[in-house]
Amino acid sequence: MSKSETALSILHEWVQSESLRKHCYAVADSMKHFAQRQNADADLWEAVGLLHDMDYERHPNQEQSPTDGHPFVGVAWLREHGWDEEVCRAILSHADYANVPRETAMEKTLYAVDELSGFVTAVARVRPSKSIREVDVAAVKKKMKDKAFARAVNREDIVRGAEQLGMPLDGVISSVIEALKADAERLGLVGIPPA
Repeated sequence: MSKSETALSILHEWVQSESLRKHCYAVADSMKHFAQRQNADADLWEAVGLLHDMDYERHPNQEQSPTDGHPFVGVAWLREHGWDEEVCRAILSHADYANVPRETAMEKTLYAVDELSGFVTAVARVRPSKSIREVDVAAVKKKMKDKAFARAVNREDIVRGAEQLGMPLDGVISSVIEALKADAERLGLVGIPPA
């Protein structure tokens, strides 16, 4: 079994919430897309995207403890089950409060696409067709300015993520849109057919 197939079965074991599963699929899609563009290990990057929030449902860590809850519980479990330190570090690094500096391309990409994948999904859901095919960079940037929209998404994290990747924000947004379009069906973003 590939790493991403194993990661998918772990995700399904740990996460019952359909919306959290879809968030992890979207992040995994974005990770795989960026890995392919950089000739990195797409299977590994996709696995990291699937696993990054595996413990969020059971151990949400709203207080942002630097030692307990999400993502520490999931990472401890992954270590016990033989996952590489590279994977564990990447997952820890996506939570600022874990105090793990983002050094590798995989770590920086996870941080850059995590909030953004969720945000792009939210933008697709408010389109009249509910389809990712109707989302473009301009629509995403317009919604980023609307503070009432998807209030839980930290816009600064999205901007900082692109900066850390060394990519223009527009390029990161368009790459995420492209990645999610390729998996629209599983993400529930195909949309409603026109009447």
